[in-house]
Amino acid sequence: QVQLVESGGRLVQAGDSLRLSCVASGGTFSRYAMGWFRQAPGKEREFVAAIRWTTGSTFYADSVKGRFTISRDNAKNTVYLQMNSLHPEDTAVYCCAASFRWLVTAPREYNYWGQGTQVPVSS
Repeated sequence: QVQLVESGGRLVQAGDSLRLSCVASGGTFSRYAMGWFRQAPGKEREFVAAIRWTTGSTFYADSVKGRFTISRDNAKNTVYLQMNSLHPEDTAVYCCAASFRWLVTAPREYNYWGQGTQVPVSS
């Protein structure tokens, strides 16, 4: 049973940095691409970034490109999302997810999900 557990969310101020973690267990994660999504109140879930376990290749949503960095530690089965220069509009619940496919951004393409961690950004 694949499990994804996020951590690291907390209240921050605009301009701050924050790193989120997602620990994966119960699967052979070299098969997967790992993604981060976010959902702001009253809005649909939005793709943020993704990384391949095997190669470390990454891609990002335009809204976070240059500010956010996704990375992974294979030995720890952990994926990170480093978020810099946070804006109030980055306020959301951030979830990690696993997909058998690469270069996909639609939530339906992801097979496993964590519960999420909240990131409120004050102005």
